[in-house]
Amino acid sequence: MFETIAYETRGKTAWITLNRPDKLNAFTSLMHKEMVAAIKEANKDSNVRAVVITGAGRAFCSGQDLSGSTDTDYGEVLRKGYNPMVQALVSMEKPVIAAVNGVAAGAGMSLALACDFRIASEKASFIEAFIHVGLVPDSGNLYFLPRLVGHAKAMELAVLGEKITAQQAKEFGLVTKAVTEEDFMLEVETFAEKLANMPTKAIGLIKRYLNKSWESDLNEVLEYEAQAQKIAGESEDHQEGLAAFLDKRKPAFTGK
Repeated sequence: MFETIAYETRGKTAWITLNRPDKLNAFTSLMHKEMVAAIKEANKDSNVRAVVITGAGRAFCSGQDLSGSTDTDYGEVLRKGYNPMVQALVSMEKPVIAAVNGVAAGAGMSLALACDFRIASEKASFIEAFIHVGLVPDSGNLYFLPRLVGHAKAMELAVLGEKITAQQAKEFGLVTKAVTEEDFMLEVETFAEKLANMPTKAIGLIKRYLNKSWESDLNEVLEYEAQAQKIAGESEDHQEGLAAFLDKRKPAFTGK
């Protein structure tokens, strides 16, 4: 079905794997299109309640594949390729985990930042590589990075372009967990399964209105919360959560 990525479902989780290991999973225009298609597929599949994005081989994603590229209108490259991918990720009201198995550089780091959670192997590293070729961080990088690490640290990472380890990324607040290579895949699978068994509709609403909160004042956020709570309160998962609480048992959420 896809040439540059692999897509599969494991239980309630969709796995999207960047699959150009010989090129360190560098992005091409085809990969952009296939990523958007895979994200949309996961979004419309009611059986999918969590998504994992990872890389094949030793890299997560090394950014844009610059070999043989003659297109220097990078603005259009972003508008046609990267931006739709980031927008599809952020608008999907299901939790997305970046399983960062190796280097995440340039737009590869941006992809990881656009996900809701990041679990990094101890072999992983992150680098704002743009500055080294005289470019500006893109693909949502300048939106997500300061929200995760603060303005000063974002400026430092973006301008200096120094590689940081998985442990440093954890200390900076860039990743949710940094784990050993041996425990990495089990940790990702366990974390994804946990999210997939949570009340998916509530997670989607949290994601939607957290994103809105950055550009909203308090009164707007209060209204957003009221709207979200009305929707969540009418969900089957809320009824199940109440029943489980009263019965003193673990709830069995269905994501509805």
